[in-house]
Amino acid sequence: MTDEDRQKDEFDEFRAELSQVERRVSRRIDPGLRGVRIAVAVLVLLVTAVLPWIGDTAGWQVLFGGAGVGVLPVLFAGALLGVGVVGSALALALRNWALSWVCALGSCVAAVLGMLSIWTQQTGRVPVPGQPRLPGPGPSFGLVIAEFAAIALAIMWLRVASTRP
Repeated sequence: MTDEDRQKDEFDEFRAELSQVERRVSRRIDPGLRGVRIAVAVLVLLVTAVLPWIGDTAGWQVLFGGAGVGVLPVLFAGALLGVGVVGSALALALRNWALSWVCALGSCVAAVLGMLSIWTQQTGRVPVPGQPRLPGPGPSFGLVIAEFAAIALAIMWLRVASTRP
């Protein structure tokens, strides 16, 4: 093997290593100050878990289906826990671009579920099909704060995820 062939092989190895590093770097995000804001929104979500969401039922009780609150508030609480808290923590820790998109889209879904949860609690509930609507306890301030935090989280994650060139 000549020196020229050896240099060509080394250059090809260097090019392959460089392209591998480039792919690894392109899959990472740098949230910067938005990462702090996202962490604050996650903290707000955790605080709202102990606040009343529906009547006197706290957010963590809604998550476990307490007091027969309906399906939508339970889905909203689950989405906030799964995407809002766990997903955001993983995405910020790993700085993965794909996870940031999962958090962005999941937070958008959670925000829609939150709006529907508030709406269903304001309009009443139907215990049995064909029966008239019964007035429910209505949404409490914890559910409204959680909805605002979900909207803020969705906006911040969309901004972080869309910064990749």
